[in-house]
Amino acid sequence: MRYLLLTVLAALTCSAQTPTPPAPEMPALPAGVQAERNLSYDSHPQTVLDVFTPAVSTGAGTKRCGVLMIHGGGWVNGTKESVVAKFVFPWLEKGCVVANVEYRLAAVAPAPAAVEDVLKAAEWFGKNAKKYNVDPRRIVATGGSAGGHLALMAGLTPGSAKLGPTGKIALVVNFYGITDVEDQLGGVNLRKYAVTWVPEGDARMDLARRVSPLSYVRKNLPPVLTLHGTADQTVPYEHGVRLTKALRDAGADAEMISVSSGEHGFPQEKMLQLWPQVFEFAQRRGIFRDR
Repeated sequence: MRYLLLTVLAALTCSAQTPTPPAPEMPALPAGVQAERNLSYDSHPQTVLDVFTPAVSTGAGTKRCGVLMIHGGGWVNGTKESVVAKFVFPWLEKGCVVANVEYRLAAVAPAPAAVEDVLKAAEWFGKNAKKYNVDPRRIVATGGSAGGHLALMAGLTPGSAKLGPTGKIALVVNFYGITDVEDQLGGVNLRKYAVTWVPEGDARMDLARRVSPLSYVRKNLPPVLTLHGTADQTVPYEHGVRLTKALRDAGADAEMISVSSGEHGFPQEKMLQLWPQVFEFAQRRGIFRDR
């Protein structure tokens, strides 16, 4: 009996002391790509970003497009390093300079901190566009899941929302992002990550609406492309459908690519099929210029 008790206690101790999995390491960069790591865009230790400059040369006097890349993780986990190979490299191949953003997660600062951080990162990128030979009128905001939500907030949030600086984004590419945070705080679409991110209190639902892209739909917005899987159980497919319809009804430029039977987070082979459509959407709206 004593041996059994000691065994159980040892197991519980090991379980309690299981270390947090290490953050993903930066993958090897393609030849010629330059990276500036952990540049501060605000005062908190987590408010840093990496700037990647592509190997593709530009013509004399030609500026590059810029991409504000935002990782996902339900506002509760994730790192900027986790999206480099899957999401950053394709934009580098198109000749864009990519600012890959880290932001405060829920355990450090709940909503609206992540939104405030991303808006400041967008402002930083715009102010430093000349340094990186980026055209500030051709900056794309993009990300997946919570990163898609934050990219939408970077592109759609008006100054009246008082969440941070605005007006730096020319186009948004939203991969299966949350568009209605209030919807995820109760009912059939309740999600633990949303409950964790949005603090409890009398103003909870008001705050959820303040950090929801659907709250800021209007006509004069950057073009928005949404990609969402019809079988997504993490962020309901209807989030993408509702946002796209609302934008179109308001007279904004919006398109949606529905991935049949697609779940949350597309596999690499599917991404390879989707990138040409993403880049065509951006090309038709003047993001890419002759290099």
